[in-house]
Order: sequence, then C-alpha cells, then structure tokens
Amino acid sequence: MAWLLLRGTGGTTYKLRFQNAGQLVKDDDVQIGGRRIGSVRDIKLTNDNQAEITVKVGNDYAPLHEGTTAVIRATSLSGIANRYIALTPGPNSNPTLSDGATLTQNSTTSIVDLDQLFNTLDPKTRAALQDVIQGSATWYDGRGVEANAATKYFSPAISSTRRVVNELISQQQVLSDFLRNTSRTAGAIAARRNDLSALVANTNTTATAIADENASFNQALALLPGTLRKANTTFVNLRSTLDDLDPLVAASKPATKDLALFLTKLRPLLVEAEPTIGDLDTLVHQPGPGNDLTDLLNQAPALERAAKPSFAHSIQALQQLTPVLKFIRPYTPDFIGWLRDFGQGASNYDANGHFARIQPIFNAYSFSDTPAGGVLTPIPASQRFAGLEKAVKRCPGAASQAPLDGSAPWRDTDGTLDCDPSLVPPGP
Repeated sequence: MAWLLLRGTGGTTYKLRFQNAGQLVKDDDVQIGGRRIGSVRDIKLTNDNQAEITVKVGNDYAPLHEGTTAVIRATSLSGIANRYIALTPGPNSNPTLSDGATLTQNSTTSIVDLDQLFNTLDPKTRAALQDVIQGSATWYDGRGVEANAATKYFSPAISSTRRVVNELISQQQVLSDFLRNTSRTAGAIAARRNDLSALVANTNTTATAIADENASFNQALALLPGTLRKANTTFVNLRSTLDDLDPLVAASKPATKDLALFLTKLRPLLVEAEPTIGDLDTLVHQPGPGNDLTDLLNQAPALERAAKPSFAHSIQALQQLTPVLKFIRPYTPDFIGWLRDFGQGASNYDANGHFARIQPIFNAYSFSDTPAGGVLTPIPASQRFAGLEKAVKRCPGAASQAPLDGSAPWRDTDGTLDCDPSLVPPGP
C-alpha cells in the first residue's frame, strides 16, 4: 500500500484556461469518452481574470495533440462540486503538446450553470412566469377527467424522451454546441425582456380565449370524422388524377432539363432589375397627393372629358388639312431644290454682287422718256397690282427642263391637282 501511495501516477501536466472554473475543485476527474484519464491538480486566477486549471493526464493517454478541446461538464443536476473536464483529443497526425502546454480559451468551453439562467429573470419576468403557472392551474380547473385521459400518453412520451436523451448522450459535442448557442440565445432574450414579458401576457390572454371556446372545439372535433369520410372520395379521385398526370410529367421532363441553366442565367437579370423595380414602385406609388402614376390614372377620366372636344376639333382640322397636304406633297422636290439653288446663287459673287439679286417691286409710278429727261407719273392705287394678280401654276418638276424619262413635269392620275402642265421652260 505504501508503494502504491508513494510511487506516484506519472503522466503529463497541461494548463487549461476557461472563462470561469465552473465550480471545479481539486482532484475532479479529467475524462475522455466517459473514462477517467487524469485529475485536476490546481486552480488559480490569471491576471486577465481567467480560470487556469492545471490537470495531469495519465501516461496511457499522453501526450495530447494539437486540436484538443476541453469542456467542463456536470455529472448530474443534483449535487455540488460534481463537475469534471471532458477532453476531446486532437488527431494523432497533429503535432504533440509538450509537458506544461496551455490550451487557451479558444479551445475550452465553460459550463452554463442553471443559476445563470435564473439570474437573467428580473422580478417582473418572474411575476409573469408565476402568472403562467397560475393560468395553467386555471386551465386544468374542473377538467380532471380530460387530464386523466391524457395521462395514458405519458408512457410513450417518456419512452420517446429516453431515446432522445440517449441520442444526446451519444452526441456530446453537438449537445455542447447546442448549450453554448442556447446560452447566447438566452442572453439575447434577456436583452429583450420587456418584449418577452409582453409575449407571455399575450399568450396568457390567447390561452384564456381558446379555453373559453372549448365548446366550439368539441363541436369541430365531432364533425371531423364525417368531414374525413366525405373527403375520402375526393382523395380517391385525386389518386386517379395523379395517375393521369404521370404522362404529362414524363413529357415535361425533356422540356425542364434546361430549366436550371435558364434560371441560373436569369438570376443576374433579376439582380440588375431590382433598382428598376424599386424605381417603378416609386413611380407607381408615393406618399402625398398628385405625385405618382396612380394619382395620374385617377385623374385620367377628368382629362379625357376635357380633351374629348379638342380631339374632335383636331380630327376635323386634319380632315380639312388633308387636301392642302395632298397639293403640297408633290412639290417637295421643287421646294428642296429651291432651297439648295438659292443657297448656291446667294453665296457667289460677280462684278455686280451676288448672282441672286432680289428687287422689291412697288409699281407706284410709270416712267415716260418724254419730254427730255423723263417723267415719273404716279399710278393710282387701284392699278398698282395690274399684271401681278395671275399666279404661275406650274406642275411639280416643271421649273426645269424635262428629264429624258418623262417623269417631270408630274401630273396626278385623277387630274385633281390644280396646276397647268403647259407651263414649262423654253427649249428642247
């Protein structure tokens, strides 16, 4: 016995840094897969307020490798100082950890104590929780028979719970991650405790309203079997319909094989169209009166009533303008030629100035060379436009020599164009 006590256990020492010691004490277990492989040797507080746990691992499991993680766990909820450290060794292909190596907080996870959850509940929340419990008592008041009928489902529920617990035990790392995420979730819920209190109060009101309608629920449950029987015929017909749809689905498969590629190519278009859709939404609807397309369409009937007479007069004006346009259209080449030639003539000079010379004709006097020196005799106003009233009515294209193909001067086939085809320049 003295030899067993004094020879020591040997092993390798490691230091594990946790956010808190999680109620560990010296000689608590260090386990791998539920088997003790070492113990806690020392616990101290670091300068940055972390818990540094010194553990010794037996020679059969040392040395550990890089990638090893450590989690503080509890053997049960009923007990004090019943904690242990569960190690998950890193792969053997990783480098080994030397004696005295330290696992930082990135590789360790502290335990979440039950009192941490209770500490998140302020007096108002605890009062609301009491209301929930009291409301449950009100719920079951006078309904003992129904509650007793429900107890026969407890045994299957317990059996299912046992299977769930066994599955959780076999997935310790997953459960650890779940608890860690649950801790974060509880912290987020604590930050919104007022909203949670309102939710509990509203849930209580909802539960009370549902309890008040228990007669309606009983009636609905009584009608449910008949409804299911009547629906059975529909389901039978649906089965035959699905059989008829099989050829359609089979025929659609070749057409849908390229659908994934099409949707992939369509995605960039939808992404780029998002600003356009946003602008369209702004165009269709904006807060305030008279500033979007909806308001414009609402005002369209009044606009239509106001514009209807104008459109009628416009139609009448266009109908009366049609003969004028019909007369002017054949002279388009002559008008364009006049603009072109006038520009050429007015842009050149000779000894007398521009080739094109324009002289206003007033026709206010007549000149007589007798007596000697000549005399200007005023012309009466009624005779000053004598000889100028007759307009020259040339046909289109008759202002220059006729081309060899006979296309000018042009004459319409129905003879309604008001022009004189005999007015042509002299010469061949």
